This record gives sequence, structure tokens and C-alpha cells, in this order.
Amino acid sequence: MAKTAELIINGKSYKFPIVEGTENEIAVDISTLLEDSGAITLDLGYKNTGATKSAITFLDGDKGILRHRGYSIEELASMSSFLEVSYLLIFGELPNKDQLDKFSDDIKRHTMVHEDIKKILDGFPSSSHPMGVLASMFCAQTAFYPESLDPNRSAEGVYLSIVRSLAKMPTFAAWAYKNAMGHPVNYPDNSLNYCSRFLKMLYALPAEHYEVDPIVASALDKLLILHADHEQNCSTSTVRIVGSSKASIYSSISAGINALWGPLHGGANQEVILMLEAIKKDGGDVEKWINKAKDKNSGFRLMGFGHRVYKNFDPRAKIIKQTADEVLGKLGVNDPVLDIALKLEEVALRDPYFIERKLYPNVDFYSGIIYRALGIPVDMFTVMFAMGRLPGWIAQWKELRENKEPIGRPRQIYTGQNLRTYVPIGKR
Repeated sequence: MAKTAELIINGKSYKFPIVEGTENEIAVDISTLLEDSGAITLDLGYKNTGATKSAITFLDGDKGILRHRGYSIEELASMSSFLEVSYLLIFGELPNKDQLDKFSDDIKRHTMVHEDIKKILDGFPSSSHPMGVLASMFCAQTAFYPESLDPNRSAEGVYLSIVRSLAKMPTFAAWAYKNAMGHPVNYPDNSLNYCSRFLKMLYALPAEHYEVDPIVASALDKLLILHADHEQNCSTSTVRIVGSSKASIYSSISAGINALWGPLHGGANQEVILMLEAIKKDGGDVEKWINKAKDKNSGFRLMGFGHRVYKNFDPRAKIIKQTADEVLGKLGVNDPVLDIALKLEEVALRDPYFIERKLYPNVDFYSGIIYRALGIPVDMFTVMFAMGRLPGWIAQWKELRENKEPIGRPRQIYTGQNLRTYVPIGKR
């Protein structure tokens, strides 16, 4: 017998089917609520609203579980590569060697961008935020590939857009950084792998030989995996709702980039570094700031500790902590700000106050440390996040398209004025 939920409105009963996910998640399907009863639900921020069914990512914040297509993030981060995880997210299964080789080669063939893109880049002053530059260049691909605007594009055409997106994102990201630095841009070196190619575009200077450190490239690869998808968050839901209008993959993902740009979403690791710099400026007394964090009346809270979704621990943080230790050990960075970070980490991991409240360092804390150690400026942190999240956005856009989901159209409760009579300006 099908399970149902009963809702009583003004004394009248309405029944709605209960939907269960493969991990025993339960939802009440209210799709016919407005039609049946004339009422809607009100859920500010959509915190309790499922806008779609998805087979891509499973997240259980209470238990600290994150899985992509059924594979745990722990296994993927320790044994896979970013391009392999990208393939998994987008196409549903892990690739065999031939499939992964072809995917990687296809991406290499499309890393170059049209030279006219540089004219767009040149129009931005060096004071422009790299995320604004990135979103603009990414969306501009609709002009260079107008066939992508066709909502009925063939599977082969969609695959080409997917490959182009993954191939050109590192080029755009590196160029956004070079624009901010006032440096000439570098072109992709396709003799290198995905992350090494990006690092060379990012750091190489004219007439200088640049060797990519394999430990740094490996750390970046792992960071990108850990950010690859995170279920229906703000930017991912933005990609899906823009894509639901049958907008192109480039404009949909550009919208996601802009959503990620907001400080409440993608700026968390940037806030970590700003907090550490403030502590340093104040004299570097870690105990003082720990005590302020414990004092609910101080108005101060430690950035990068705890997580709004994970009520136990962030499974990605355990993985990236080891990577952060490797990067700091290899580079031997002498930075007082990073010293403060390590002291905060030590206190938080042993202090009963933080342990009881499960305020563990999260992925934003460790990714901020790594990016700082690599010399990446804070304005670029969200760009790095976008580069990692790209395959998840693509997978969500592709799934929406293949499921033929309807256009997103949220409702509202109107709280404005009732009908009023217009008064001409001379009589007001």
C-alpha cells in the first residue's frame, strides 16, 4: 500500500504521496497542493524543500557522509583523480582506462580559447575581482559557440560543450588571476596534466623556466575533488533553475559562478585567512581569541570551524588535513599567519568546548591554509572553488536536461499593499 501524508487546511483533509530515496530519505510530494487546495507551502531559503530528484550526490550531514554516485569521498580522494571524478559525476560511472584517456585527450584538444577572448579580458581593469572576470569569460562562450544555445542539441554536441567547459575553465581562471596581477597571460601547456597545466599558466613568468612541484599539483587535484559536488547548495540550485529555462550550459554555469561569489557561499575559506590576519594584527594571542569564541556575548566566531550541513564532522576535512600537512612540510613556508592557523587547529582538536560542540576544522579552514601556502591571493580562493565545483554543475545541468524537468517557478506569499486608487501627481 502506497504511503501518504495528510494535510488538513481549514478543516478539509488532503492526502499526498510519500516518496522515498535509495538512502531511505523521505519527502512529501506536494506537487498538486496548489491545484487541490489553493494553498502553497512557505519555506524561506528552501531549507526543507526538495526541488528535484537526483542520482548524483548523497549527503548525510548528521553522519558525516558524502558520496558521489555511490562512491565515498574518502575513497575517491585517496585513489582517484579530478578528471576521473569529473567523468563519474557527469556520466554516472567510473571510466575504464580507454574512456578516461579519451576524455583527457578531448579536454587537452580544447584548452585554448579564442584570441578574441583576450579583448574581453583587456576590457577589465586590474582592480576587477577575478570572479567577475571568470563569470564573464565563461558566459562569453555562448557568443563563440552559438550552437550551444540550441535547446535540442545532439548528445555529441552536448558532450563537446562539456569538454570545452572543463578544458577552458583553468585557462579562464589563470587569465583572471593574471589580469588582477597586471601580468601577461600564459597559454596552456598540453604536455602537462590538468592541475599542472593550470599551475604553470598561473605562476609562470615570461622568459623564466617554471617547473611544477608534483606535491603541489597533487594537493590541488585533491582539493578540486573535495569541492566537485555538494548536492543542492545555492550555486548548484542556481545552475539547475537557470538550466530549467533551457539556457545554455555556459550561461547556466556562469550563473552558478556568480552565486558562488557571494560571501555566504564560496567565500568561507577567504574569511578564514582574513580572520587569521586579524588575529596576527592584534598580536597573535591565540588563547585570547579562543576565549572570545567561547564567549557568546563577544560577537566573534571562529571561521572555518564547524559546518552548517555537517553536524558531526566534515568528511572532506579529515582528508585535506593530511594534504595541508604535506604541502606545508614540502614548501617549508615561514608565515606567521599559518603558524596561527596551526595553533588554532591544535587547540580546537583538544579543547573540550570545541569537541563537545563538534566545532572541528572544516574543509574551508584547510583549503584556506593550502591556498595561502601556495601564494594564491584571497580574491582567487572562490575562483579555485569554482574550478573544483565545475564538474558537479555540469552533471546537475546534464541531469536536469535528460530528465526533462520543468522550468523552475517558485511561488510567494504577497505581503504588500492591497488595491489602491491612482492619484495624479498634482493632487498627491
